[in-house]
Amino acid sequence: MSQQYVCVCVFLAVEFDDCAGNEDVSFEVSDPSFHVDGDLNLVPRRDVKSCGPVLLVHGFGSHVDDRAQVDVSGLPVRSENTLTEVPGQKLRYRSKRALLVPPMIVTENQRAPFPRLIGKFQVILTEKPVHHIFRLTGPGADQYPEDLFTIDRDTGDVSVSRSLDRETIDSYQLEVSTTDSSGNVVEGPVILVVTVIDQNDNRPIFKESRYTGEVLEGSPTGTTVMTMTAFDADDPATDNAVLRYNIVRQSPDKPSPNMFYIDAEKGDIVTVISPSLLDRETLPTTTYELEIVAKDMAGSEVGLTGTATATITITDKNDHAPEFTHPLFEARVHEGSRGVVVNLTVDDRDDPATGAWRALYSIISGDPKQSFEVQTNPDNNEGMLSVVKPLDYETTAFHTLLIRVENEDPLVPDVGYGPSSTATVHVTVEDINEGPVFFPDPLLVTRMENVPVGSFVASLNASDPDILEVQSIRYAVLSDPAAWLSVNPVRGTVNTSASLDRESPYVQANKYTALFVATDNGTPPATGTGTLIIHLEDYNDNAPFVVPSVAQVCEDGGDMNVAVVAGRDKDLAPNAAPFKIELGKQPGLDKTWRVTRINSTHSQIMLLQSLKKANYQLPLLITDSGVPPLSNSTEVKVQVCICTKTKRYCSSAHSHRTSLVVLLSTLLLVRLCL
Repeated sequence: MSQQYVCVCVFLAVEFDDCAGNEDVSFEVSDPSFHVDGDLNLVPRRDVKSCGPVLLVHGFGSHVDDRAQVDVSGLPVRSENTLTEVPGQKLRYRSKRALLVPPMIVTENQRAPFPRLIGKFQVILTEKPVHHIFRLTGPGADQYPEDLFTIDRDTGDVSVSRSLDRETIDSYQLEVSTTDSSGNVVEGPVILVVTVIDQNDNRPIFKESRYTGEVLEGSPTGTTVMTMTAFDADDPATDNAVLRYNIVRQSPDKPSPNMFYIDAEKGDIVTVISPSLLDRETLPTTTYELEIVAKDMAGSEVGLTGTATATITITDKNDHAPEFTHPLFEARVHEGSRGVVVNLTVDDRDDPATGAWRALYSIISGDPKQSFEVQTNPDNNEGMLSVVKPLDYETTAFHTLLIRVENEDPLVPDVGYGPSSTATVHVTVEDINEGPVFFPDPLLVTRMENVPVGSFVASLNASDPDILEVQSIRYAVLSDPAAWLSVNPVRGTVNTSASLDRESPYVQANKYTALFVATDNGTPPATGTGTLIIHLEDYNDNAPFVVPSVAQVCEDGGDMNVAVVAGRDKDLAPNAAPFKIELGKQPGLDKTWRVTRINSTHSQIMLLQSLKKANYQLPLLITDSGVPPLSNSTEVKVQVCICTKTKRYCSSAHSHRTSLVVLLSTLLLVRLCL
């Protein structure tokens, strides 16, 4: 069995103050062989056979969390085959020597002077001592941030050279090794972790300086309005970052300075005021401003604070029905007119420009013919009562309407529409001198074209709507495009003043339209306009004609068909087709020409023998089928041309009249050429 030693440790008084009397403070020591007693003395629990050169003391409570390092002297010599565990660090087994790596901690924000000793490395030897040169490497030593930690090359003392910030880097991992005087590695490398202990050096910070929330009026007590959240950059495992919330100011403070409550730990703002008092229409304002403070150290007096503002709007619900400002409205309107006749005013205590305030109007009685309508004025919520169908004084001179007003949004269940949500409107119709009215309008008649001048066409009928007055009416022509008509000013009879022509350009689809005016003798006189439409029947007064008027044929062509001609007539059936097309009455035409009927409108012209290049006027006679029929003598210009594969050469000279002499001369020339 290896030899046993007792480590002689001096009793130490621990200096600890949490600024609150050190109540309910607990301590932990990294080596279980030691503890802190009630008098804040560090004492061994029992005989200590071995211990590390460094102890860590952790003090914590509701107001503070801190750590301290204790250097222990009197380290006993261990046997050659035994390596004692250092608190917080498992040392690997070595048979000859070991590099002891104590845990090291540094409190952030330490003040000068620097450097400050934070720990010490030792080498436990079991053979002839060798001079060890200590070397420290890694981030914080020879890497960024360089020269933050240094080690005494001879003693192994580790120091920090300047103040640290835990919120920037909360721990450093370095490597420690030893070399001999020749630079050969003797021990290591061994990992060294330097932990930065937090101080309460960061205030709570809200993400925004001003927060907004809404709560519906009448909401139950305890309704959550919004959540305030602040953040603290200190160590979340300590009270340095444990926040508590509090409302320090409410503006305005009516009807109660404590209308809202904030959950100290969660930051939830909830209502405290009763639902009956949370009435948007009776509160002094619809917007409340709260000043919220977040304090760290779990809200202790020594905690740091951050502040933000919460703006809470009391939103509206439809708990007030709209009410008419008057139970009765009156309006006067001229008969025959349209437009707004009266504006209906209402009061609504709900929030303007919301569905709980905007009004919808409806006529619930007194308008069987739907002559009225009510629209909402979006600017002032008034109801605009309009006449959409002209009113007639002679029919009804007085109208009584019952109008209801409602909101776009439904009312809350415990609120209903009352008597003030309906109003009566009296509309008085004022008489005006109305113009005569034609009946029927338009007046449709059918007449034959070409009737004699002075023939009767129609009798106009206009009556005066003002039946309560005796008035006379006189008629006049307002529009007569072709000047075919006249009207008797007293009787209203219409006669022809010129011949009616169905083929006139003023006639469209066989209809001729004229306008007439009727004027009464009221004060002032009033007029009315009526329309007369005359459907014109056709009379066979247009002779037919032949198209086309020009045809071409090749001089030496084998095809003797000259052209297909058609008959045309401005008249309608039965005064037009079928047409009879035949040669003119001149003798000898049938020796050279032939006309053959194709159908009721078309015929074929043929040459019976060849003709020399020239222009010939072929007389034709066309007759329509009217009763009595009309005939028309016309001519077709036949051009006899010299034709090639690509072009025709036709004569530009005047045409020859096709007659017996001409034909005989042509035949003689043909024989001589043979």
